[in-house]
Amino acid sequence: MRGKKRLDEVKTSPDMLQGTLDMLVLRILMSGPAHGHTIAHVIEHTSENVLEVEHGSLYPALHRLEDRGWVESSWGVSENNRKAKFYRLTAAGREQQAVQTGRWRKMLVAIGRVMGESAV
Repeated sequence: MRGKKRLDEVKTSPDMLQGTLDMLVLRILMSGPAHGHTIAHVIEHTSENVLEVEHGSLYPALHRLEDRGWVESSWGVSENNRKAKFYRLTAAGREQQAVQTGRWRKMLVAIGRVMGESAV
């Protein structure tokens, strides 16, 4: 099986994460302002490294969320004493996070039904 990964070793691809990345970022920012590196780390750590966040996906998502008025950014100093852009959730972002979470839960239940799982 050289060159093949076992099913449990396969990581989530950036394409698979793309559809839920906005929701995950909004959820992380519910806890307070954070810079991109921290957001990526929290998603990866919380998912037990199943979800890997590429910077090439994260920063466009942050800019998209900012363009929509769901997050705001400001420059600050990171825990490593480096200049970093911090993102914080706006009131509109909080509302959007609730909407997206509701949709996600409905989708999760629906997929569970199709997969033959009992109530999720």
